[in-house]
Amino acid sequence: MSTPVVFIDGDQGTTGLQIHDRLRNRTDIRLFTLAAAERKDPLRRAEAINACDIAILCLPDAAAREAVSAIVNPEVRVIDASSAHRTRPDWTYGFPEMTPGQTGQTGQIANASRVTNPGCYPTGAVGLLRPLVQAGLLPDDYPVSIHAVSGYSGRGRAGVEEHEGPGAVSAPAYQIYGLELAHKHTPEIQQHAGLAQRPAFVPAYGAFRQGIVLTVPLALRLLPAGVDGATLHACLARHYAGATHVSVLPLHESSALKQLDPQVLNGTNDMHLGVFHDLQHEHVLLSAVFDNLGKGASGAAVQNLDLMLTRQS
Repeated sequence: MSTPVVFIDGDQGTTGLQIHDRLRNRTDIRLFTLAAAERKDPLRRAEAINACDIAILCLPDAAAREAVSAIVNPEVRVIDASSAHRTRPDWTYGFPEMTPGQTGQTGQIANASRVTNPGCYPTGAVGLLRPLVQAGLLPDDYPVSIHAVSGYSGRGRAGVEEHEGPGAVSAPAYQIYGLELAHKHTPEIQQHAGLAQRPAFVPAYGAFRQGIVLTVPLALRLLPAGVDGATLHACLARHYAGATHVSVLPLHESSALKQLDPQVLNGTNDMHLGVFHDLQHEHVLLSAVFDNLGKGASGAAVQNLDLMLTRQS
């Protein structure tokens, strides 16, 4: 069988550059990108996407939809890193650990022709909430609030250039945004976490390049009788027991932590989940730490690509 051709459309953006860097030394694929003079030529882009085996789209939403609409070759498979298709039922959600086993999300991704990469924040939120909702430990109508801080690369190329390019300015120490409470990731979180009600999502940027800490506070009095921090932790630990890239901190380790560092997993495709509980006041804090450019973007895309290549071969 010939070596699969992987075409990256939009390889000059933050996610595209990271994906290219992760794939450039691979010998099991032929990596293809367009020359600078061809990147905005719709005919050349259409030719390229129809000539590849797997296309990875690192484009704005409208451009990603346009790229998909240009596909006439039924053999072309797609990984879309934009948010254009994340709530579409005809696209496979590219979070392999969401449902475990070969009959779960991993198998679905491996056999899919259209895979939508999760958003960075939803990776953490869905990773924490969905197992608990499915197990009946967190009611699907619980008034969920999600707080997250990301490095400024979460703004994409514009954020990196503003703080690292010519004429760079220092990033503010901390800035909350999305104050209209209408962040585009919220419907994705609600759908894939299995929530009946829209969660309140409050994102922020910190004065660092990359990395995320996402937290979800819970009040035990609003959960089913008998559910406590240990119950929630055991559920998450069971769900991710066989996962390579998602792990749950043991309770004794999380109880010893005094702070969470958003940058601790930078450069990896890993995500660490934690459960912190205050027995006296019956409060629990769920946490997710990961790299917004790793498990939150390019690392996840490469993980999905590897799964899709298992069918390709």
